[in-house]
Amino acid sequence: MPVGTQKDYYATLGVDRNAKPEQIRKAYRRLARKHHPDVNPGNKAAEERFKEIQEAYDVVGDERKRKIYDQFGFYSDNIPPDAYAQASSAGPGGPAFGFSGFDFSDVGPEVGRGGGSGGGFRDLFSQFFSRGREREAARRGPERGSDLEHHMHLGFWDAIRGTQVRLSVARAEACGSCRGTGVASGPSVTCSACGGSGETGRPAGVMRFSVTCPHCAGSGREQRRCAACGGAGQLRKPESFDVRIPPGVDTGSRVRIAGKGNAGVNGGPPGDLFIVTEVEVHPLFERKGDNIYVKVPVTITEAALGAKVEVPTLEGPSTIKIPPGTQSGQKLRLRGRGAPSLRGNVRGDQFVEVQVVVPRIADERSKEILRELGRLNPEDPRKDLKVR
Repeated sequence: MPVGTQKDYYATLGVDRNAKPEQIRKAYRRLARKHHPDVNPGNKAAEERFKEIQEAYDVVGDERKRKIYDQFGFYSDNIPPDAYAQASSAGPGGPAFGFSGFDFSDVGPEVGRGGGSGGGFRDLFSQFFSRGREREAARRGPERGSDLEHHMHLGFWDAIRGTQVRLSVARAEACGSCRGTGVASGPSVTCSACGGSGETGRPAGVMRFSVTCPHCAGSGREQRRCAACGGAGQLRKPESFDVRIPPGVDTGSRVRIAGKGNAGVNGGPPGDLFIVTEVEVHPLFERKGDNIYVKVPVTITEAALGAKVEVPTLEGPSTIKIPPGTQSGQKLRLRGRGAPSLRGNVRGDQFVEVQVVVPRIADERSKEILRELGRLNPEDPRKDLKVR
């Protein structure tokens, strides 16, 4: 947020200035769910409202930032944290600003904290520390570019076996015209705003202060902005390339493509591209981590006497032995028949859940055989349910 701009973050979140952190957290979650872009696709107003809510919570939801905001009426990440501390201890007329001994209360309400429409203390605070920020920015060396995230929908078998896809991603690249500097070629000229002094006068109530020239950042010289990128040093361009999706990805997996994020700053390396996968469900196989689960029906005879039955696996049909006396719901394991693991050259297991199918008996002969079976093998499967 620009330092000279005052926003009522408490009003944005709909809470009182004395609200407790838990109240602020609940208000943020409620509003964020309501205005999230995923819930309101294509709704620009909701998107802007969500950004305002996020900005407000980033400040008043942080204990340190909230204290600064409550004291000064604003917060900016562009101002070093120690600058707030200096301003707080020295006061608006203290040595933090280099005006030791001067009483700002005599100047009038415009300069005082929270004063009139001239920007007041907030603008002065920004200007006094702007030169330090600019010098710090100039000292910064190469910076790594930001990462990008791309969501991809995959079929079940593409996720299990791996696949190669063609992606088209819009990413920031260094401007070819200015080589990422943002400055057009040619000699610099004297700054037209400050006449080469690097400072300009700024009124504040009845006083006037010299502050860093915003046009040349205090250098006294200015150069033309690159016409191709508008001075940003970067251009956003779509790039198409092939991506290999490794075997074994699942919903929520993050595949890193090195160097395909946004371009770096001041010659820094580019960021990375992370592909977040969403995998279709399979009508037969259920996946839990690297393990695969499948349900296989068997007859009463096969479950009671034991049998060898054919079951589906990820690699095709396989034969499994059903032990005699197998109960419905019992799980049998096939080791190493699950999904490939992204953690190494291993596979999960496959679990076969046995489902005993009870036949529909219509003829008297079959009914008599089942009755005889019951007489020969008396058993009470509900004995553990009796109340004692």
